[in-house]
Amino acid sequence: MSDKPTLTDAEWREKLSPEQYHILREAGTERAFTGKYDKFYDEGEYYCAGCGQKLFDSDAKYNSGCGWPAFTAPSEGDSVTEYRDMSHGMIRTEVRCANCDGHLGHVFPDGPPAAGGMRYCINSASLDFEAEKDG
Repeated sequence: MSDKPTLTDAEWREKLSPEQYHILREAGTERAFTGKYDKFYDEGEYYCAGCGQKLFDSDAKYNSGCGWPAFTAPSEGDSVTEYRDMSHGMIRTEVRCANCDGHLGHVFPDGPPAAGGMRYCINSASLDFEAEKDG
């Protein structure tokens, strides 16, 4: 995606639901096991709910049991950015949309070893899904 959104805080609030705003713009987190994509395994692509940037493919999604959608890797190397997060008394790696800088979740080095060993733990509310089209 080439056009980075330059929305004001008020415009983000108008564009997003209150839950999406809290997660994407305030680095919030949805409660574990409550997100619509936690146990969702249809084939297709996941996009940023804030700006529409493609983030993850369903081929990379797996059931980690963590309570949030888990992926082994982003769809493209530059679709997400990673930042050191020292909030809540922990050191973690935050994952954001590279296009709009929306908070998506965190990445941990405890994913499936055969798939690179990473677990991108992503909030459902930060994602939109588009089903794979037949033919």
